[in-house]
Amino acid sequence: RPNSAVKRQRSAKTTEMYNPSPDELDNPAIEPVCRKYAELRYELLSYNYTLAWEARETGMPMMRAMWLHYPHDQKAAAKADQYLWGRDMLIAPVYEPGATARTVYLPEGRWYDWFDNNLIDGGREYTRKVDLETMPVFVRAGAIIPTDPPRQFVSEKVDGDLTFRVYTGADGEYTLYEDDGISNDYLKGKGCNIIRLKWDDESRTLAIDPEELKMSTNTLRTFRVITVPDGNTYEVRFDAKPVRQVLE
Repeated sequence: RPNSAVKRQRSAKTTEMYNPSPDELDNPAIEPVCRKYAELRYELLSYNYTLAWEARETGMPMMRAMWLHYPHDQKAAAKADQYLWGRDMLIAPVYEPGATARTVYLPEGRWYDWFDNNLIDGGREYTRKVDLETMPVFVRAGAIIPTDPPRQFVSEKVDGDLTFRVYTGADGEYTLYEDDGISNDYLKGKGCNIIRLKWDDESRTLAIDPEELKMSTNTLRTFRVITVPDGNTYEVRFDAKPVRQVLE
């Protein structure tokens, strides 16, 4: 068995290996990058919360290997350095120091670059320019992604409506789950909302259907909708009844 001196030596080596250099802790180039992705986390709070509900209901993990949704695509199944975040978002971490490009495999269909809304045909490899602040994120055409107003912590009260980003170019659907985030009322069959959204690309119609509305705070709401890539913005009034709205 290793003695105490050997254990301390190994511990020191491990600390040196994984801890950042003290010179980098106040690097002014790093802080805005950390802020950018921290804010993205909160922007995707409703999306991630729904993924957690889906994981509880179905066992489907939030972070998914490519083969889960593309089992017959051998190239997708062989990719171990990229993953799906839910059904509709594809993440390709940059893990090489000083990298200026990242090659990712995009499965069949069409995909949008999250940051610049560039539309890319799938079924092939795609090389995306990267820098210190860029981690490639792609969204499947037809996806409906809820985004929240900026906040600094989960329970912060914020102004602004929940926004749905509709990635045009294909039909799509999405299920939004909501609860109060505090109590266990959802386990008793109350205190939660399940709202289904469906996008018909040809007619540019967004359908919103309340499957369950059991939160005590349910009132008339206004959802903000942004169509990608044109960036047009719409307001959809939701009063707990099915809505069909053409986004012309």
